[in-house]
Amino acid sequence: MNDLEQRLPLPSYGARVGAALRRAAPALLTYAGVRALGVTVLAVWSAAAGKSAHTLLTARWDSLWYTRVAEFGYGWEVRLPDGSVHSNLAFFPLLPWLERLVSAISPLSYADAGLVVSWLASLCAAAGIFAITDHLYGRRAGICAVALWAVLPVGIVQSMAYSESLFTALAAWSLYAVLTGRWVWAGVLASGAGLTRPVGAAVVAAIWVTAAVHLRRERTADRRMILGVVLAPLGAAGYVLWVGRRTGDGLLGYLDVQAGWGNGFDFGYAFARFVGEKFTAFPAALAGIGLIVGVALVIWLYVVGVRGRQPLPLLVYSGIVMALALCAAGYFGSKPRLLLPAFPLLLPLAVALARLRTSRSALVLGGVAAVSAVYGAFWLNGSGPP
Repeated sequence: MNDLEQRLPLPSYGARVGAALRRAAPALLTYAGVRALGVTVLAVWSAAAGKSAHTLLTARWDSLWYTRVAEFGYGWEVRLPDGSVHSNLAFFPLLPWLERLVSAISPLSYADAGLVVSWLASLCAAAGIFAITDHLYGRRAGICAVALWAVLPVGIVQSMAYSESLFTALAAWSLYAVLTGRWVWAGVLASGAGLTRPVGAAVVAAIWVTAAVHLRRERTADRRMILGVVLAPLGAAGYVLWVGRRTGDGLLGYLDVQAGWGNGFDFGYAFARFVGEKFTAFPAALAGIGLIVGVALVIWLYVVGVRGRQPLPLLVYSGIVMALALCAAGYFGSKPRLLLPAFPLLLPLAVALARLRTSRSALVLGGVAAVSAVYGAFWLNGSGPP
């Protein structure tokens, strides 16, 4: 350090955070605007249909299961006429814990607390996606990446009391920590992601593979990297082991719980059969074609990322998220939602959009945002998730 550097004060932590927020502000404002549009269109559509947008966002499908965990704890299950059992042990605990915490320190119900957590987490996820893309490709690409994530066809899920936003926030910042060499933070955040959704394994794998490559290349590992590697799986492993102990089935306990829901990993056989069955009648064949095009697009975006030399942690993470979503045996309608956390797939599109003039990229994103808002309102007022 020279004399001038010694005389210059280093920026404080608060100053660095302020500077980062100012740099990310356009992306966060864009994200908030897109999501506000989606919620507004949902509210208008639901009112016209005689339904409650608030109920659709907070008290339907998986959000009900999360609030029941928050209110009553684990142990609640539903036995279906076919004999299968849906247990709330399938739902990882971090979101219900946060719902309980927010409800305890505020007048909000568990359902409304879940909505607040999801909305705040979605902003944190947008900030993480911006930080990664800005770090790799620049500010304009970062803004475009956040906007693309916001305008996804099932982006309305980001505004529901679901765990996708919370998981994506933890995953994105964990991956950013890996990319910038903050191994301990990467491990802590990965552990949190592992307490949020089963796909937290993708974040752990990204850290482990990156650390292994680093170790092979450098022939040395510092203590921070080792600590991050050790911390990363603790959240998911802890919950899975706890479920196994509670059910008495050991390491297979959580897999048995998921099997009760009809979930499993069959390398995409059931999904391929589901798509094939769409071609037995003409109207359904159009849906089958759409599914094939959608899967092909997802795979193409991943290949583009590989060919564009996207950083290894992002490729490992998005590859595993994509494989788990597409190759799971059940809940075929949920696959677009399960792909929401795979934001690195959007980075090639973000870079391409960033090369356009601002007016053109804004026109493209604005049009897609309007279509996404209408689709989200239609979807939630119809079949909706599971």
